[in-house]
Amino acid sequence: MLGTRDVTATIAVKDIARARHFYQETLGLKLVDADEPEALLFRSGNSTVLVYESRYAGSNQATALTWVVGDDLDQEVALLKSKGVVFGRYELPGTTREGEVHLSGGTRAAWFMDADGNILAMVNR
Repeated sequence: MLGTRDVTATIAVKDIARARHFYQETLGLKLVDADEPEALLFRSGNSTVLVYESRYAGSNQATALTWVVGDDLDQEVALLKSKGVVFGRYELPGTTREGEVHLSGGTRAAWFMDADGNILAMVNR
């Protein structure tokens, strides 16, 4: 069954060159395949992220990718902010905020978007 197979996250973008810069330079993902002119494959830890051009880019209004960064959340937020990444601020039931980080119980999370409006997140667990 699929539970034993690797999976690739898939993100639609409008401009593949702009997306390449964001995912590779801003986020630090490693480009592993750029053979297709309208698609890029990145590695993030043991996972892969496929970024491809689509006219439907940015239409998802929910979180598309989440990185588990553990105790490094504040450091990662600061690093991305220094690269111009803007973090979302949401009013969520049972959640408080410390700057860019949302707190709910023992979970700490921060959300941001790529240039096409795809919602990305980092959590401590």
